[in-house]
This record gives sequence, structure tokens and C-alpha cells, in this order.
Amino acid sequence: MEVKKMNQINPKCLIAYFSRPGKNYVGGTIVDLRVGNTEVVAKMIQKMIKGDLFHIESVHAYPIEYAETTEVAKEELRTKARPKLTGHVETLTSYDVIFLGYPNWWGTMPMPVYTFLEEYNFSGKILAPFCTHEGSGLGHSVTDIRKLCPESTVRDGLAIRGGDVKNAHDDVSGWLREIGMPPKK
Repeated sequence: MEVKKMNQINPKCLIAYFSRPGKNYVGGTIVDLRVGNTEVVAKMIQKMIKGDLFHIESVHAYPIEYAETTEVAKEELRTKARPKLTGHVETLTSYDVIFLGYPNWWGTMPMPVYTFLEEYNFSGKILAPFCTHEGSGLGHSVTDIRKLCPESTVRDGLAIRGGDVKNAHDDVSGWLREIGMPPKK
């Protein structure tokens, strides 16, 4: 398999992300987020690279309460659920690079992200994963993405603590440079 170089001239980029507002665990306490942490990072990346945004959303919304959501997520992982999504990317073939964002739930991506990855052919695409977490980093999510998308090039991921997302500009910018996608001026 040929490995694509990330530093192509003007690659077309998609920032696909799953994010959950509502009650979230941040910095050791439960807080009510109007915008989910992963969405904050996705929009930061979008501003830096000028890509298109796509919000991965499950048809059935997760509970507002944090503890309830963790139980639903745990059961979905246990049963390998593939929740139906509210929308789809019509022109995935036109993108060269897909930034894939998600919170770390139980050591990996939420199940709607699995659904997203299984609905499309990512052969020949470059995938750049990023996640938000409260201490578990990327978990085994990057390994899971590589298993689901063996014909794509999966870059090293970026993990940002949920409580630090608003101040993560330098971390995001540095990661983009590391993976060959420096922020556009």
C-alpha cells in the first residue's frame, strides 16, 4: 500500500467529529457544557486549516446526565452497537484528509464514530484522529481506527484533556505541523 504524504498542496480536508454537550466530567467535577469539548477542538482545527465540518450525530440522542450517558455508552460498547446516524457525507470521495474527532468513551471512540467509519470507504485517505478525555488519552482508539480502515493512512492522534480545550490552540497547532498540515495563515 502506498503511503500518502500529508503535506500535499492544498489537500481537501473534512473535520468529522462526534461531540456531546450537556453534563460532562471535566477536571474532577460534573459541569454542564453548552458545546461539547470535542466540538470546540473540531472548530479550532477548522479555523486553522479551512476544512469542512461534519457533525457525527446519533439518531437517538444520549441522555443529558453524565452517569446515564456513561451507562448507555458502556452497553453500546459491550454489544458492539452501531447507532444510526442523522446525516451523511455526500461527497467523501472528494476529500484527501479526514480529521476524526471524538471523546474517549471506555477506552475508545463512541459507537456512532464506529458507524461513521463503517459507512464509507476510506481506502487511500489520510485519517488524523483527535480526542478529548479526562485522563485516559487516546486509549486504544487509534488502533481501532487502523483495524477498521486498513487501506488508509492513520496519523498519530492528538489527545486533549476536556478541561484544557479552550486553551489548546498551541497544542492543536503543533500537532497539525507534526502531521504535515500546518495552519493556514
